[in-house]
Amino acid sequence: MIPAWLAPLAPSPLVLGAALALDLAIGDPAYAAHPIRVIGATIAGVERVLRRLGLDGHGGGVVLAIVVAALWIALASAAVLAAARGPAWAALVVHTFVVYSLLAGRQNKTMDILGITRPETNVANVRASGAHAVQMVSALLHHGPQHLTTLAAACRDTECVRFDYRSRDGTPTRRDVEPHSLVNLGRRWYLVGWDRGREGWRTFRVDRLRRPAATGARFTARRLPTDDAAAYVQRSIAGAWSRYEARVTVHAPAAVVARRLPFDAGAIEPIDEHRCTYRGSEENLEWLAIRIAMLGAEVEVHEPPELVEALRQLADRLARAAQAGGVP
Repeated sequence: MIPAWLAPLAPSPLVLGAALALDLAIGDPAYAAHPIRVIGATIAGVERVLRRLGLDGHGGGVVLAIVVAALWIALASAAVLAAARGPAWAALVVHTFVVYSLLAGRQNKTMDILGITRPETNVANVRASGAHAVQMVSALLHHGPQHLTTLAAACRDTECVRFDYRSRDGTPTRRDVEPHSLVNLGRRWYLVGWDRGREGWRTFRVDRLRRPAATGARFTARRLPTDDAAAYVQRSIAGAWSRYEARVTVHAPAAVVARRLPFDAGAIEPIDEHRCTYRGSEENLEWLAIRIAMLGAEVEVHEPPELVEALRQLADRLARAAQAGGVP
């Protein structure tokens, strides 16, 4: 039984219907005081306080989530309860605005409001949308929502950030960056920005970032060398050096192969209607063999020669597993 004084917070079909109608009619413009942005600023502020108190890592993230959730639930509830003491129309307006603002919590709308970039949707990328959503949630949990919020706020406010970064070969560095955009590609997040120390554009994997913090220094936004941030990240990934570079002929149409691969898994070039060339790279040869196996078609390996043996060993292990799990 809900206490009488909490009755204004009870779910209302009228409020929900009005909020949905408002969302469909005008969308969700990204204005400066938007609740999602204010929540993002709150997360960044609480995170700074927790870091000063020595609450970092997973434990600090848990405390951050509890504090921010409790604070904003209390604020939203207080606003609705305060409005309920006035005219009925005022209570309806405030409650509807709260629900309408919460609708911005949907993945794409939150990314748009915070200035996070996604690759353009096309036929080749629209595949296994449920799996992609799982990848997005997994990436958020892995990277830490507080890191993404700090970086997104810095991109939005054109404020420099400083962080520890581990390069591809494991070398630790300290970076001072003018952030441009956050980009989500498949299961990973990337920060695109101008590296002040190296005086050039760089792409940073967010899972290699540690302790990102805004410095307070503002900058004038620079122009990217490509049309958009997602294209720049994709080009950077394609041109990145890896220990093993594979080139194989796949006996399947390019469009079919593209639907089986993540965004950042390599390049596909059509040969004819029935074949294509796949180029991919990996630090780990076994992962590269697994990716080739996931193409789901007959292949001819051109390079590297070590990949042939890795595929043979993978096939042998799978064959033994199938025999061991068979029913006599």
